[in-house]
Amino acid sequence: MGKKLGFRRKVDGEGRDTKHDNWLSDRFIDLNLQIFIGEVAAAPCPLPPSLLIFILCRLHPKLPADRRLPPPLSHLHADLLLPLSSAPPGLLLRHRLPVEKDFIVFLVRMKRGPIPDDDDTVARKGRVVTTTEGWLELLLCTTTKPPPILLDELIEEILLRIPASSLVRLRNSVCSSWRTLISSSQFAKDHLRRSMAVDPALTHPRIAYYSSSHSYPTIGTFSVRSVFENPPHEPTKVVAYEGRCYRSIIGSCHGLLCLHDEELEDRAILWNPCTGFTSPPLEIGGIFDYCGFGYDHVNDKYKLFGIVNKKSGESVTRIFTFGPKSKWRTIQDFPYRLHNLDGKGSVLALVGLFVSGTGTLNWLVRSSLSSSVAVLSLDLVKETYSQFSAPNRDSDDEFFAVPHLSILRGCLAVCYETKKTHWTLWLMKDYGVPQSWTKLAIIPHHPLLVNTRTRSPHVLWPIYMLENDVLLAKSPSGKLVLCNLNDGSIDFPNVDSSSDGMTKYRPLSRDSYSRIFHFYHESLLSPSHLGLPSCSSEMRLFKPSL
Repeated sequence: MGKKLGFRRKVDGEGRDTKHDNWLSDRFIDLNLQIFIGEVAAAPCPLPPSLLIFILCRLHPKLPADRRLPPPLSHLHADLLLPLSSAPPGLLLRHRLPVEKDFIVFLVRMKRGPIPDDDDTVARKGRVVTTTEGWLELLLCTTTKPPPILLDELIEEILLRIPASSLVRLRNSVCSSWRTLISSSQFAKDHLRRSMAVDPALTHPRIAYYSSSHSYPTIGTFSVRSVFENPPHEPTKVVAYEGRCYRSIIGSCHGLLCLHDEELEDRAILWNPCTGFTSPPLEIGGIFDYCGFGYDHVNDKYKLFGIVNKKSGESVTRIFTFGPKSKWRTIQDFPYRLHNLDGKGSVLALVGLFVSGTGTLNWLVRSSLSSSVAVLSLDLVKETYSQFSAPNRDSDDEFFAVPHLSILRGCLAVCYETKKTHWTLWLMKDYGVPQSWTKLAIIPHHPLLVNTRTRSPHVLWPIYMLENDVLLAKSPSGKLVLCNLNDGSIDFPNVDSSSDGMTKYRPLSRDSYSRIFHFYHESLLSPSHLGLPSCSSEMRLFKPSL
């Protein structure tokens, strides 16, 4: 009876091809071959090693079906048509009767070896041999490792889809080529670009804060998601860092925080909380009146703006461009001064807010003539100023409270207290166009948010807004509060600051008016990517004594 020969791969219980794993395991390869012999249950027939080699090649995961195969069996040389018992000891260990009646199972062990590029001849050791004559010899040699399974381009595409914080944790646990890729400037930029445009979840939005009146040089960070998702019995953990003398945050951009020394007031650094890298201290040469940190998207430069008061009493407006040959440059004077000294008006906040995509820093200013409020903008590309009106308050509202400027959903937002009864939240949908100011919500005063016995203004500080219209803000008392703009409900998130070194004075879950909050996205950008020397973080995990 004629026998019908065939083969199939043996897989493990989870459906994985065991031969693929074994091929890459070590210098030896163990293959379980199942030779199909039709419907006839018979003892093993004498199969030549060339047939086994043919099957091995067909099972190789990287081998095309139409190349690198021995010639057809009918063309094999007669001396290779040997019974299994005559095969080299290193190739075949044993064979046995089938576990299932239609299969004979062979356990084959062989050494790694190169696959010839040519079907007919292979150059080896200075001589040319035919594949039919030299195939066993080639398979038994140990000179070549199997080819990589994934292309470099595919590996990079996969890594670009992993959150920045996960890549940082894996950075020291992967091979050197992956570590070099993850640490490169171009990969950091590509990861940031993809995460911001395609999948913002990759950047893991976080909140950084500091206390303007706290004696400890501590900066805390916590996840935005944890505040919105954690139930009350699972507090949000605050990760605090000891920053030596860097106590305030000038601004944030693309995962980089610009920190300012408030004690000496003459130094600043860049810090990436995700990667832990800082830049060398930047000498300011005086005291900041106004300042801001942002990104020039046209020239791909990060810039620090400041009005510096020197010890001599001179005031100068400067910009510092971070880079290998960076230095301070004097630019056009700031149109306003502190405390309305020149009679033009006053600035309502010291730190300018960076609006991504516009390349601008923005301050709220108040005219001394009309008491109207406007937005003063500094274009970091052209390094020029412009001004446009803020949203109008109710005409019959005689009460004036200082409005607060913030960034929500990537747009400028202004929050007014109106008639001492509620807050009005406005959003500028088209940057620089006053007609695009849109009233987003009216938030009534709540007994848990305001002290009705005081006549002082109540300022609500918006921090972040989710897509479901839940607003995270700092209340007038300093507590973090969640305001649902759809149903008007409020909630106080359970934030545990027991490990941030500030609990003794103002726990984050209690009144903490002096704390300033900044929203930022995690990224892989480091000072070295800007052409600056980069050092390991000076911001160490702060563990207060018990």
